[in-house]
Amino acid sequence: MEIFESVYLWFMSLSENYGVNPFIFGAIYVGAIPFFTISVGFIIRNYKQNKPITLPVLTASACFVSAYVYLMIAGENVPWWVYAVVIAMLVYGGWSTYNKVQKQVQTEEIE
Repeated sequence: MEIFESVYLWFMSLSENYGVNPFIFGAIYVGAIPFFTISVGFIIRNYKQNKPITLPVLTASACFVSAYVYLMIAGENVPWWVYAVVIAMLVYGGWSTYNKVQKQVQTEEIE
């Protein structure tokens, strides 16, 4: 029972520490878990089939940070690592898109 009380107190402290509704944060956090799991499954499947993993990685990353994006938008006193993860996800998405476009341009130049 003590562990449940600790989780409950942490959950309710979100309102005090970050100024967000803990129920909205929790709903986003828990609601993203199945989509994150499905995305990881697609990453593994695509990797085994030598298919691009960019889209499933970006989807998994978006699910992973979705509750924290809410925290960034609606909250205050957001930890620095939340910004770092979101920025890393954006950099990875931009880098993979650039590489994909470059490969497509090179393929069209050869033809």
